[in-house]
Amino acid sequence: PVGVSVLVGAAMFGLGMQLGGGCGSGTLFTVGGGSARMLVTLTFFIVGALIGSAHLPWWLTLASFGTIDLGRQLGTGTAILATLAGLGLVALATALIERRAHGNIEREPEPSRPGWTWLLYGPWPLVGAGLLMALLNVATLLLAGHPWSVTFGFGLWGAKAAQAVGVPVATWEFWNWPGPQAALSASVLADVTSVMNFGIVLGAAAAASLAGKFAPKAKIPLGSMLAAVVGGLLMGYGARLSFGCNIGALFSGIASGSLHGWLWFATAFVGSFVGIWMRPLFGLDGFKKK
Repeated sequence: PVGVSVLVGAAMFGLGMQLGGGCGSGTLFTVGGGSARMLVTLTFFIVGALIGSAHLPWWLTLASFGTIDLGRQLGTGTAILATLAGLGLVALATALIERRAHGNIEREPEPSRPGWTWLLYGPWPLVGAGLLMALLNVATLLLAGHPWSVTFGFGLWGAKAAQAVGVPVATWEFWNWPGPQAALSASVLADVTSVMNFGIVLGAAAAASLAGKFAPKAKIPLGSMLAAVVGGLLMGYGARLSFGCNIGALFSGIASGSLHGWLWFATAFVGSFVGIWMRPLFGLDGFKKK
């Protein structure tokens, strides 16, 4: 649904993303690469998602336009054209801003490894990665029955952990809805989202190892640690309110023709700006002074 929960949740997520150091999939990716700080972010991401599942039913009672499906409203063909036009405008605006700020558009560096060894060890081209993501998202849709999502798995992990220590999660309204109830009563390994999340961590670890960049660091400055805690909580809570992260709400939301994906994009962008402004308060880098 396009409503207050998405508006507030996405803004919280954008803010948390800048403090935590990554989005939902980005957190998993960097954990797989050996980042101890992002493990802190992930831990509190899970806590925030669990709290969000307790509060979501109340948020859904607030103002909302309901579900707006562009495919049904405009017809599939027109909806696809409208989506492509929207993405084109975003790309054009980005290019204009980049040229104004730096004089030109930054280009990808040429592979630094000779021959075809870059195929195995990287660096890998962004266009190729984007096309591969699109194909894998189609595969996910066909196999799982829904577009790619990430953060539902975090809430499920938190609910399982809370249950294990005696918290009556099964009595919460959210966990009595058909989908969440089925996931809570089954093994984590039966949940498609959770298994894909495990795959992201393992794949990132393999990629970092192949590229020679797997380098775990245990020392975390206090300010950075606090930012990871706050960022993780905001992302977890915000993702639950707004029905996903950059993947479930933005990437998959827009791809499936749900208007809430565009609302998520706009409000998370605003939240990110606030987050960038706040980063120096935690000893992190922020807007660069000219």
